[in-house]
Amino acid sequence: MSASKIKSIVEEFATPYLTENGFQLVDVEYVKEGSNWFLRIYVDKDGGIDIDDCGRVSEFISAKLDELDPISEAYFLEVSSPGAERPLKKADDVAKAAGKHVFVTTYEPIDGSKEFEGKLESFDGTTLTVAIGRKKHAIPYSKVASARLAIVF
Repeated sequence: MSASKIKSIVEEFATPYLTENGFQLVDVEYVKEGSNWFLRIYVDKDGGIDIDDCGRVSEFISAKLDELDPISEAYFLEVSSPGAERPLKKADDVAKAAGKHVFVTTYEPIDGSKEFEGKLESFDGTTLTVAIGRKKHAIPYSKVASARLAIVF
């Protein structure tokens, strides 16, 4: 089964459980590293998650995967926080990041650059406005290659 199909299956059964228990599904990855396969589930909740949260989510997902058995090869299941520089995968994630420091890359140059790190001033569903110093950059969401929260040192 393809990695995208496995990701879709996991998202489908995990999202309702996570939502009911106060979690947000941030991302699912099914990747091969060396000779090993890894199924990584990134979850978060208001106030952050701890090791006990990861354990509960892991137990649920493991049991559901045993029941559905969508993965034929051996793999490692990892459940964790997306970290301080969490990816902003969906439009809703970007909207929630308004007012925070972000790092955005684009598919093509905008205002002469493909990388923008600054404060996400706003997101209206189609355009991100990122302030870098006094200059504001309007970045079409359709041109965003990746976006994540960024730590300011």
